[in-house]
Amino acid sequence: MKCNYKNIFSPLTIKNMTMKNRIMMTPMGTNYGEQTGEMSFLHINYYEQRAKGGVGLIMVENASVDSPLGSNGTTQIRIDHDNYMPRFFKLCETVHSHGACIGLQLNHAGASAQSKRTNIQPVSASNIPSKEGGEIPRPLTKDEIYAIVKKYGEAAARAQASGFDCIEIHAGHSYLISQFLSPTTNVRTDEFGGSPENRARFARLVLEEVRKQVGPMFPIFVRLSADEFMEHGNTLDDTLNYLQYFQEEVDVFDVSAGLNGSIQYQIDANYLEDGWRSYMAKAVREKYGKPCVTMGNIRDPRVADDILARGDADIIGMGRGLIADPCWVKKVATGHEDELRKCISCNIGCAGNRIGVNRPIRCTINPTVNDGADYKKHKINKPCNVVVIGGGTAGLEAACTAAEVGCTTFLLEKEDHLGGLSVEISKIPDKKRLADFPHYLQVRASRLNNLFIFKGQEATLPMIKALHPNIIVNATGSNPLLPPIKGLHDHIDKEGSKVASISGMINHLADYPEDCTGKKVAVIGGGAVGLDVVEYFAPKGAEVSIVEMMPAIGKDLDPVSKSGVNALMKKYKVNQMPNTALCEVKADSFLVKADGEEKDLPFDYGFVCLGMRANAPILEEIREVYADTNVEIINIGDSVRARRIIDGVQEGHNILRVLSDMEYL
Repeated sequence: MKCNYKNIFSPLTIKNMTMKNRIMMTPMGTNYGEQTGEMSFLHINYYEQRAKGGVGLIMVENASVDSPLGSNGTTQIRIDHDNYMPRFFKLCETVHSHGACIGLQLNHAGASAQSKRTNIQPVSASNIPSKEGGEIPRPLTKDEIYAIVKKYGEAAARAQASGFDCIEIHAGHSYLISQFLSPTTNVRTDEFGGSPENRARFARLVLEEVRKQVGPMFPIFVRLSADEFMEHGNTLDDTLNYLQYFQEEVDVFDVSAGLNGSIQYQIDANYLEDGWRSYMAKAVREKYGKPCVTMGNIRDPRVADDILARGDADIIGMGRGLIADPCWVKKVATGHEDELRKCISCNIGCAGNRIGVNRPIRCTINPTVNDGADYKKHKINKPCNVVVIGGGTAGLEAACTAAEVGCTTFLLEKEDHLGGLSVEISKIPDKKRLADFPHYLQVRASRLNNLFIFKGQEATLPMIKALHPNIIVNATGSNPLLPPIKGLHDHIDKEGSKVASISGMINHLADYPEDCTGKKVAVIGGGAVGLDVVEYFAPKGAEVSIVEMMPAIGKDLDPVSKSGVNALMKKYKVNQMPNTALCEVKADSFLVKADGEEKDLPFDYGFVCLGMRANAPILEEIREVYADTNVEIINIGDSVRARRIIDGVQEGHNILRVLSDMEYL
């Protein structure tokens, strides 16, 4: 098929490296490294999938140039010793075999390191933590600064010898060089602090040493937080100024944004538009005349091609988009963009797992992050009928996966559409990107001739029996949790009532005014759903209060969402009421209790968002009927208990394990 995106697929030569296209996989921590800091074979598989998928350049996640002092992450890779080179060579050899270029990002975490991992007090430009509540670092001495400069050069030489095509110096995102560049973390009074030239001195020394070690023709990228989006932090104009002091040895600027305290602009929040950062790359490119990388929720190939066509940037950086779909480039190149599994920017499996709870990364919408589509190589060895009840994301994943390995699969969905709760939530404007996932699943399902979908069909025992199942998958989802609180059932989602659930709110989005100034909004429930309501009404000018029985609001959110919602609540002065219980629902107020005292919380719009509860109306009946048969019955997703999309999708894909256990594969 003809490819319509000539700008994406034009080669780019930077010194002695030629990229076959303009897509670069941006560096993202994975927690796939060995405890020693060596690259694991799981790691190599992960990067190989993206190379096979057609990406032009892979910039491998940050490697420590000085461990343990400068280490970041639970199992960060290292390049501060020669013994890490053989595994890096294997990685480069593997990636090169698929026609991709590969680089390595070099980094020193500085104050972003944690003593609980390193057993050493973190170091930095000054004694200012890299984030609110972070550890107080020790300011580096001049001798230590020069020693670290040498380590960057040695690490770059190792990377070059290991087979990498380029290296990237991380000078953003609240790591050590960033901590020197930013006035939020550098209050030194010597030649490494104060003026922009002094704050840029460390970066200049590092780049000069790296260039000395790798020679004139080896490409050097530098990653920047071009706008820190922090009070008293560097703005884009400040960055354009300080770059003059070290730009000479830079071949490509990787123009990112944000610090630890504004991580929602670094690892883009889901409400930020596709390609929203490109203006920053354009400004750097126009001032310094050097190739630039831009990124920022770029999922649509048309957006990527337009950025290149406008001259905003020379390279499109994709990170989470390539976790979600390793074959993004190949699909676009071959005219199969309707099959793209577009990242929904939920930040749960990637940032949430790695930064939030020190797990290896996963992906909400891609249950095969490391293995790609390899599972399709397996096929059933005897006939197998699979009946899936429920066409939400968990049920669709199970149905598609079963059909892809050869099962005759039937999906029963009582509604007239597929996608379940994700389709409903995506109707909230800031959640619109969520709709991309059920759309992908529906397109995937439509390609499978052995998958038969019945919409508007309630699952009944006679119908299930008529399909002669060998495996039955129950994926009937969840319903809003409505506990027996006085007045709740009398008012919620009733005609003319001011009290609604999240479903009631979504069904009446057109009825809420764009300008809610003077309106009082009260939300019961400080989890993700309640905060969706806050994010909808607070920017419209409403006086918003949010009530949560637990001590913290948004406790289980991923770090990116948490940072974004906290900034929003601060900006719009949302009244946060933790440790507060709902006692009664009235027509235009909630009776709540905190510290033993009850009070009325009046509202024009009241919302009760206390979570969801499992809904499995036919499961026990099915189990009873098939109790003495060889039919396997599995329950997945929210119909087990209400959780997140990532859990149901993984359980849906795990039908492969069931097929294997039953000796169908």
